[in-house]
Amino acid sequence: MAVPKSKVTRAKRGMRRSHDHLVAANPNECPNCGELRRPHHVCGACGHYDGREVVARVEEVDDEAA
Repeated sequence: MAVPKSKVTRAKRGMRRSHDHLVAANPNECPNCGELRRPHHVCGACGHYDGREVVARVEEVDDEAA
């Protein structure tokens, strides 16, 4: 069974954890609608990617008629 030979100091522990932090998102502006979207992903607002529509968006559904 692995047993530490000596105590790991706060400084050594902090140096080991220095790369474990979260990285901020890097949103880009959609060239079609201007909404923020993740790089290399389809825009959730308009369904466009690389200058063309790849996901057809359904307009507002009228639930009052049902």
